[in-house]
Amino acid sequence: MADGWLRRLGAGRVEVASAGTRPGGVHPLAIRVMEEADVDISSHTSEHVDRYVDEPFDVVVTVCDRAKEQCPIFPRAARTLHQPFRDPDDPSKSNDELLPVFREVRDEIRAWAKRLLDELAD
Repeated sequence: MADGWLRRLGAGRVEVASAGTRPGGVHPLAIRVMEEADVDISSHTSEHVDRYVDEPFDVVVTVCDRAKEQCPIFPRAARTLHQPFRDPDDPSKSNDELLPVFREVRDEIRAWAKRLLDELAD
């Protein structure tokens, strides 16, 4: 969801690359709630972070505590930020129970992405 918001809100101002420590598909509820906000992430995929370790990023952001702990160091990154968001997926809950949680996290990520982009523009 962070990738989707940064691409949408930062269109033309930033380039976004997204990766994970355990890459996989995008959760169907993430796709659904982002679609509700008119952001299409249905074709997004994640790659392993190791693919990007030697890239000269201006900013590297981790968005969950597990990723922060497992993420390699990006020696060519000018800046590294950690912005933890709760994982909205809980296998013990139904989709109906999870949907409002995904919406809350979506909105939290949108607000954070807007602040980050405003900060980067300064």
